[in-house]
Amino acid sequence: MKKILFTGVGRRIELLQAFRNAALVLNKDLKIYGADMTGTAPALAYCDYTRKVTAMTEPGYIDNLLRICKEDRIALLIPTIDTDLLILSENKDLFEEAGTQVMISSADKIRICRDKTQTSQFFSDCGLKAPMPVNEWKKYQAGYPAFIKERDGSSSINAFKVMNVRELEIFAAQIKDYIVQPFVEGREYTIDIFCDWKGEPISIVPRERIQVRAGEVLKTQICMDEKMIAEANMICKAFRPCGAITVQLIRDNHTGEDYFIEINPRFGGGAPLSMKAGARSPEAVLKMLDGEKTEYYKKIEDKAIYSRFDQSVCITEEQSKVKGIIFDLDDTLYSEKEYVKSGYRAVAEYLGNLSYAECLWEYYESGLPPIDELLKTLKREDEKESVLNVYRTHKPDIHLYEGVVELLTKLNQKGIKTGIITDGRPEGQKMKIAGLGLGKLVNDIIITDELGGIQFRKPCDIAFRIMQTRWRLPAGQIVYVGDNFAKDFQAPRQLGMKSIYFKNSDGLYPRHQSAQWTINNINELKFL
Repeated sequence: MKKILFTGVGRRIELLQAFRNAALVLNKDLKIYGADMTGTAPALAYCDYTRKVTAMTEPGYIDNLLRICKEDRIALLIPTIDTDLLILSENKDLFEEAGTQVMISSADKIRICRDKTQTSQFFSDCGLKAPMPVNEWKKYQAGYPAFIKERDGSSSINAFKVMNVRELEIFAAQIKDYIVQPFVEGREYTIDIFCDWKGEPISIVPRERIQVRAGEVLKTQICMDEKMIAEANMICKAFRPCGAITVQLIRDNHTGEDYFIEINPRFGGGAPLSMKAGARSPEAVLKMLDGEKTEYYKKIEDKAIYSRFDQSVCITEEQSKVKGIIFDLDDTLYSEKEYVKSGYRAVAEYLGNLSYAECLWEYYESGLPPIDELLKTLKREDEKESVLNVYRTHKPDIHLYEGVVELLTKLNQKGIKTGIITDGRPEGQKMKIAGLGLGKLVNDIIITDELGGIQFRKPCDIAFRIMQTRWRLPAGQIVYVGDNFAKDFQAPRQLGMKSIYFKNSDGLYPRHQSAQWTINNINELKFL
């Protein structure tokens, strides 16, 4: 399993989705962690785990992140905003000592990017054109219109086009540390670049910025321009990026020359649009983490146009009229340990000695693969597939938790719809459902694997959308009850459903985490 921590996740939902999709394509087990100072960033709803951190400007920020990386055994840290780039690059060795790689370029290159004057000089040193800046408005002599912006700025904040010296003087008085440079009239482009650990390009995708809001692209068109790609290679050769960088340029309407204006040494906000066009950088990241070979991605959908939109997610959950409750199955309505022991008895009976059931349970409690260990001891390894089939298809001797029948009956009498969404092999889950008699107790049951395979398991939201459509209820009137923080609550939260964490001390995989609504016994739901 690989664990990736994204800092400053904010609104980077598309980026997280791209990484999750890459893990599905490569069949790799990935857990996404999101760090945020407030705990209310929308992208946190798309993370498997969330971690609250101190402000990036606080002295304890690095120690805070290091502690998280050590405790959670984070394999890779990926920053997503400018604020923490320099401090992370300066402390990269500390994270590597803790076993966490940081996908960030060297500190000297980060400093170049954070100073617009140095950035322009860097482009010039690469043999590229750049509007050269001055940092005193009285010294500006390059003609009008001109452009004034913060020396260490981002997201087009405090960036203005000025038409004459009087306007320049006014804006200069409003910006504490600024630069002034010639204004280039032309089309704006972004080049999304992704490189391996050594700075070798894996994908280069230029795209035109057709529509922009607050520095973030809303509409873009892929433009696989050979000149821009060649210029990007020149930048990579001098910069040697680690991971993602985003380069911005303007192509002069009159001369056709490219004027480079900015480098952001991280995934840009619009980088997922290049990924949709074929820049499979998240797949490259996962391969790089496993030491696998990566190749340059050439198959990019040239001329493709992408338009972005906003979408809301539920951050806080308020009590309101509940008209539907969806339950997890395993360790929520019955004890999964009971199912495991039932399966071990079936295996023991198949192998001809009922005492083997106790041996299997002892192996399980010791953290060993029970069936493998027992068959090895018996020298019957060749029967593994048959034994697994016995375990998976046996008729389980299991029981609902005390009070579940009464609870479901009461909810149905009150007109509250009830359903189950469960992951797992369909044959095994169906045997559990039949053995527990749940078919007569709830309105709807969805086994996610039946929707098309394991990719539909939680945290995928498809099953929840299907259930909501069947019930024709607003998401805010549906509650989901589950026991597994690793996967259960992400989809309901994204859709705006309420969620209740069943902190099951009897669970097969107990977790000690807090949630807004937490119960320690399934019968506590009687308040609904």
